[in-house]
Amino acid sequence: MSNALKNKAVSRQFRVATYNVHKCRGMDGRVRPERIAEVLRAINADIVALQEVVCIDGLSREQHQARFLAEELGYFAELGENRRHRGGAYGNILLSRFPFQHTYNYDISERHRERRGCLRVDIRLRNSVLLHVFNIHLGTSYFERRRQAQKLFAQEIVHGEHLPGVRIVVGDFNEWTKGLATRLLGSHFLNADIRRHLGRRGTYPGVLPLLHLDHIYFDAALKLEKLELHQTPAAFLASDHLPLVADFRLDTKTTHTEPQFLTAAPQTVITSQNVPTIAIADNSGR
Repeated sequence: MSNALKNKAVSRQFRVATYNVHKCRGMDGRVRPERIAEVLRAINADIVALQEVVCIDGLSREQHQARFLAEELGYFAELGENRRHRGGAYGNILLSRFPFQHTYNYDISERHRERRGCLRVDIRLRNSVLLHVFNIHLGTSYFERRRQAQKLFAQEIVHGEHLPGVRIVVGDFNEWTKGLATRLLGSHFLNADIRRHLGRRGTYPGVLPLLHLDHIYFDAALKLEKLELHQTPAAFLASDHLPLVADFRLDTKTTHTEPQFLTAAPQTVITSQNVPTIAIADNSGR
């Protein structure tokens, strides 16, 4: 194969990871963002969705975890703030080797429960191919998750005519059984199910993963080429979750375009102040 064809083939492939970093607090109780950086460096993903990230300005470099990880690893970064934590922002972040076109942070919180969000980041690919990445962290209560799942679809957050691109929905869904969130997402997307693809039961807790909390859903325009539960000594220690990693290939027959990524210099961090937070109305009749 010529170098041109090799480069063309590589341009259609990319790696996505989702990882709940637990405020960068490891299994030994120590907050060490550098250990999360070590894990992510080994994964070498093009797009990384992180949950439970703390960003505090004005103190040590490591305490603004989004900026620290982006600078250490050479990523663009976007923070979707869900609430305040010790004077700083707390929420989901999206790290990417490719620049962002649009970002939105949807408030899917329920009354009297911890604030939760869905961070959407649009990445423009060459020849008008658009990738919508959704980073979600659902609640721990059964009924809370049901209402949040309903909001994702009733309010057209993850589907609708306003989303013309290819979609990937990832995150910590706090759902290890086939609840409403799993059923709704499974009816609209393909599922990178670790039970089917890896024969494994869970992603949490990291040392002895029994519960399948972390998920990756994707459009049919993408082909899942490889799925991995990243299990290394560093990953076992860095957080109470294990990273879930997927290699995708864009289906050019479905996208009708040549799917090559834009090239740009990394190490740009966009703060949460630039992300519009969209409040979702509660139409559940409560």
